[in-house]
Formats: sequence, structure tokens, C-alpha cells
Amino acid sequence: MTRNDSSSMRRRGVSLAAALLLSFPASEVTVCAQDPAVSGNEQFNGRWDIRTTGGRSRAWWLEIENAGTPTPQGKFISAFSGDLNVIEEISISGRTLRFGWTRQERPSPGAEPVSRKLVYTAKLVNGSLQGVFEVEGSNQPLLEWIGVRAPVIKEMDDGTWREGKPMELFNGENMTGWVSWDGQEPVGWSAKDGALASTGRGQDIVSQQKFWNFKLHVEFRLAQHSNSGVALRNRYEVQILDDYGRPPNAHSAGALYSRIAPSENASKPAGEWETYDIRLVGCQVTVTFNGKKVIENGVIDGLTAMAHDADEGEPGGIALQGDHGPVEFRKITITPLVH
Repeated sequence: MTRNDSSSMRRRGVSLAAALLLSFPASEVTVCAQDPAVSGNEQFNGRWDIRTTGGRSRAWWLEIENAGTPTPQGKFISAFSGDLNVIEEISISGRTLRFGWTRQERPSPGAEPVSRKLVYTAKLVNGSLQGVFEVEGSNQPLLEWIGVRAPVIKEMDDGTWREGKPMELFNGENMTGWVSWDGQEPVGWSAKDGALASTGRGQDIVSQQKFWNFKLHVEFRLAQHSNSGVALRNRYEVQILDDYGRPPNAHSAGALYSRIAPSENASKPAGEWETYDIRLVGCQVTVTFNGKKVIENGVIDGLTAMAHDADEGEPGGIALQGDHGPVEFRKITITPLVH
């Protein structure tokens, strides 16, 4: 899972936001078309993939329903530690969407908690959302964001996909083929004793090669009280967690983080090597955890909090989380699936 990144916000001008709006590539898949007859607040309805600006950029996800009625509602990732949150406060007025939450936080260690409003505001500009995020009453600068309609990915895991040539994403010797989330040299990771290892305070790293549909075999080992994750296409996290013996939920090891709970907890005790065998076709995912199938053709509704790549209609890399405790990966094998 991932932490709130508001500490690294940076103020940006409107011209940069406009440039970001133009930077989204055209998808090769079918995109949700807007009915030309819909010209009011109903245009906010649907699912949106969001790219933020700032020091530690992440991808967000938003779903709005009942816009154009007195009772709009929605869901959002990532306001609190990457969970899928139901929006508490939402309004649409004057073609402006405003939503958020009220939470308690301490302005400084030991200080009394105060109420802060997390406020997201956006307007529709040429069919996309152009917005800002602020924490009212704090000195945190505004964070700008751009949202585009999430594509409708129609491919199904229908038995017609053939396996291509398997390839190893970790060569067992060095960090070749891996970069940090921002494309720079990885920090906090090293190759030692035949494993790709994070100190536990490393950046998220991602493979330089990108993939669409595939099978993925991963062997990993966690320290006690540690957690990590494997993000498919750098968007959809399969949770890795030291939770041996606990009941499963949407945050357990083997879960599609905060979205799909595993059918059982197949974890081993910390310090033992474990395996994931993951199959992704379109937006259908199957997860086999230590030999037990815990998710079968689960439907992915959208991004999870570990996402750095918001372009859901395009291939993406395999990402590894390294900032929630020590973790090692000794084998990462991917097999493309083709027609």
C-alpha cells in the first residue's frame, strides 16, 4: 500500500496544466464517448484517470455517479493511504465539481488535533477534468491535476490467448532494466546474493520494458512486519504483506489492493520465499498465491494507489514497491500473451 504524498506538493501555473492536458496519448482501445446531447453537469459522470503534477507524482482514479441530480456521489483513489474511498462531501455547481473529506490531523508533533478539509475542485475543459487539490487551513501549496475518461478495455480472458516467449526481468546480477518511478536511477535497491533487494526505504521501481497482456511469475521474501506490492502495467497493485494466519480482506497479501479480496490467505511466515503467478488480460486478473488460486478472472475497475502510470489504454511496466519495509525478489518472469 502507499502513503499520502501531499508533503511533496508543488505549486504549478495554469499553463503547465494546459500542457499536461495535451500530453495524454490517444488510446488504441475504445474510450467512453460523451453523448453530445449531454451538455450539463451530467458530463462529470463516469470514471476518470488522473495525472498529478509535483515532486512525487502519482496517478489517481475517480468515479462520479448521479451528476446532474441533487445527490451526486463518487469514489476516489488516493486520499487516505491509497484506499478506495467513498467521497464524503460532493457538490456540482456552476459547472464546477467540488469534493473532499474532513479529517483530524496534528499541525506538529504533540500538538492538539485540528480539523482539515481535503478539497478537490475541477472544471471540464475540452472533455477533460482540470483541477486542483488543497488542504484548507494548511500551508501546503496547491497541487494541480488533469483527469481523462478511463478507456473501456474490451479484451477478455476467453481462452484464445497464446503464450509468447518468456523473459526474465531480473538478471540475478544487477539492476539493469529497472528504474525508479520517475525514470531515474533507483534509490534504496541493490542486487545481492542473487536477489533484487530493497532496504525498506527505497523508491518504487519499474521495469523499463512495458507489457499489455501477460503471465507473471514472481518469487519474493519479506521481513517481519514488512509489506510491498507488485503493480501490473504500473497501475494495479497485487499486495505483498506479512500477514500469515490473518483473515483475508481487500488489503491482505494476494489482494488487488483495496479492490478485490483474495478468497483465502495463502501467506507463509515472514522470512520464507513465496510465489505469485498472475495472469492479466484486459481488465481481468487471476492471482495464484503459493500454489492456491485466490482471485480468478477478477474484474479491475480502475487504478490502485501504487499507480504511477495513468494511461490505462497503453502497455505499462512491472513495478515493485520498496518503501514499506525490507523485501527481496529473486525471480521475475513475464510471458506475453498474444492472439
